[in-house]
Amino acid sequence: MTAETATTVPTASVPPAPAPTTHTGRDGKGIQVTEPAMKQLAALMAQQGVGKVLRVGVRSGGCSGMSYTMDFVAAEEIRSDDERYTYEPADAPSFEVVCDPKSLLYIYGMQLDFSTALIGGGFNFTNPNASQTCGCGSSFAV
Repeated sequence: MTAETATTVPTASVPPAPAPTTHTGRDGKGIQVTEPAMKQLAALMAQQGVGKVLRVGVRSGGCSGMSYTMDFVAAEEIRSDDERYTYEPADAPSFEVVCDPKSLLYIYGMQLDFSTALIGGGFNFTNPNASQTCGCGSSFAV
């Protein structure tokens, strides 16, 4: 076959995988929560009962220097300087996430995901502010 008679066969292009759906607080800022994490948090909030919020933050410690914290606290424990984010799952009641201003400096823009995998499952943090992360995914350095 010569160069003049060669034909090209169109190749099927594979569309890129869709980005996971994420949710941000009502103001569109703060901590991004993926759909699997949103469902898990909504289920956990239902188990906690009325009047609880999810507090996320950071503390010194962990393999890389700082570690993530997540805990349910009574709404009365929200401090006046806490950032408050309201999340509204499609099929569950809305819930609130609070974060102190110092922690927010380190985790602003972080994505919270959830996996049901037997190994490495649970909540996973993807932090754009981290310069390094630990293999377990629960600690980081900036």
